[in-house]
Amino acid sequence: MNKHGQLADFLQARRGLLRPEDVGLPSAVVVAAAALGAAVPADASPAARGPLTDVRISDHFDLDAGQMPENVALLPDGTADVTFAGARQVAQISPHGATRVLATLPAPADGGGNTPVLGFALTTGIVRTGDGTLYVLYATGTADLTGLWRIRPGHAPRRIAALPADGLPNGLALDPRTKPLYITDSVLGTVWTVPTTGGTPTAWSTAPELSSTGFLGVNGAKFHNGALWVTNLDRGTLLRIPVGPHNRAGAPQVRASGLVGLDDFTFTGRGNQVLAALNGPNKVVRILPDGTATTLLDAADGLQGPTSVALHGDDLDVFSAAYTTKTDPNLLRAHLRGGRR
Repeated sequence: MNKHGQLADFLQARRGLLRPEDVGLPSAVVVAAAALGAAVPADASPAARGPLTDVRISDHFDLDAGQMPENVALLPDGTADVTFAGARQVAQISPHGATRVLATLPAPADGGGNTPVLGFALTTGIVRTGDGTLYVLYATGTADLTGLWRIRPGHAPRRIAALPADGLPNGLALDPRTKPLYITDSVLGTVWTVPTTGGTPTAWSTAPELSSTGFLGVNGAKFHNGALWVTNLDRGTLLRIPVGPHNRAGAPQVRASGLVGLDDFTFTGRGNQVLAALNGPNKVVRILPDGTATTLLDAADGLQGPTSVALHGDDLDVFSAAYTTKTDPNLLRAHLRGGRR
C-alpha cells in the first residue's frame, strides 16, 4: 500500500469504516477517531447552494503524482499558488487551468515515514507577500527539514525557521500590519509565531482549545480584523484569538462549533461571515457570525474531500485533496453572489 493509501485508510478509520488491525493503529486511537467521525452532524436535506452559481469542476490533478492540493494563496489576478501535499511541491495554477510547478522541497532521508500522525512528508500552509515571496510549511518528522520555508522568485527554497519534528505544522497566516507569521501545529496543539525574516519560533498560544482529541487539532488560520482566527479539525470549532498588546495571545473565543472535519476557510468580506471546507464530511459550508452553518456544496457537486477555499472578488475556488476518497483531487469553481458586499 502506498503512503497516500495509508493516509486514506487512517482517515477512513476515523469515520468508523475500518477495524484497528486494518490500519495498524492502536485500538484506542481508532475508536476515538471513529467517534469523531460519528459526531459529524447529518444534514436533513442536500446541499443548498444559496448564493452560489455556475458551480463546476475546472481542474483535475494527478493523485498518483501526489498532487493533493492542501492550501492556497491567491494572486491579484486570481492565479492560485497551491501546495501539493504528497508531491512536496508548490505549484501555480492560472485562471485558465494551466499548472506550473514552482518548487519541490527536498525529500527526507527516511522517506517521511516518521511524519507524526500522517506517515508521509507533506507541504501544508502557504502565504504570499506582495513582492512574490512565498512562505510554505513542510512537515517531515525530521529535525533537518520540518519548518517554515521561504521561496523567492528566482531562488531555491530555503528553510528559515525550524519547527519540532514531532509536530505537524499545518496552517499559516500573516499579520499584514506588523508582519509576524502565525503557524498552527495540529499535533502539538500550538500556534507558533515567527517573523518573515525567520529565526527561532515562539509558542504564541498553547490554549487547550487548540489540542486534538486523537487525530488533528488546530488547523486552518487567517488573520482578520486584528485577531487570529483558526479552526480545530477534531473539535469542529472555529476560534477567534485576540491579539493583545506586544502581540500577546488572548483567550480563544468559540465562534462556531459542531463542525467536525473543519479544515481551512476564508472570509467573504461581509463582516465575520466565513466559507469553510469540511474535509471528512466532504462539504463546504457558510458560517454566519452567530455560528449558524449551512451546507453550500457537497459530493454531488464533485467535492473530493475539500481542504481549502479562496475568494477572488466574487469567484470561489475550492480545492479537494481526495485524502479519503482516493479519487480525483480537483479544483471546483463557483460564483458567490454578493460575496464582497
